[in-house]
Amino acid sequence: MALLASQAEAEEAVQEALLAAYRGMGAYRGDASARAWLFGIARKVCARRLAVRTRQAKRLRLVHDAGAAAELPDVDAERRERAVRLRGALAQLKPSEREAVLLRYQAGLSYREVAEACGIEEPAARKRASRALANLRKLLPSEVV
Repeated sequence: MALLASQAEAEEAVQEALLAAYRGMGAYRGDASARAWLFGIARKVCARRLAVRTRQAKRLRLVHDAGAAAELPDVDAERRERAVRLRGALAQLKPSEREAVLLRYQAGLSYREVAEACGIEEPAARKRASRALANLRKLLPSEVV
């Protein structure tokens, strides 16, 4: 959800990732935890979906109608604004840093599992997540990151 910013698309990506995992079960060597292996597959599915979305957006040049959203109570509006600011800040991060911080804090993976999912060493995963948090603090000084 955090990578795709769409609940429906995230649900479809989960189904696609689980099907890919089922098809690729024979290739699973057991080097990494099953959880990290599944997150690696899901990460690749999300990356593919984002690439397709970007190509489609460039071709179609769709403009989102911000005025079509229904008015929400003040509390919901504040939470929504905060979520928009956070998504905007996440979008400004390098893709590798965004993946690391989302896998670590949104998905709750350990640094070892983040490293396995991203195909990097654990110290590199720690560094990417650390850099991402530092950049988020710069981008969102009024928020607690």
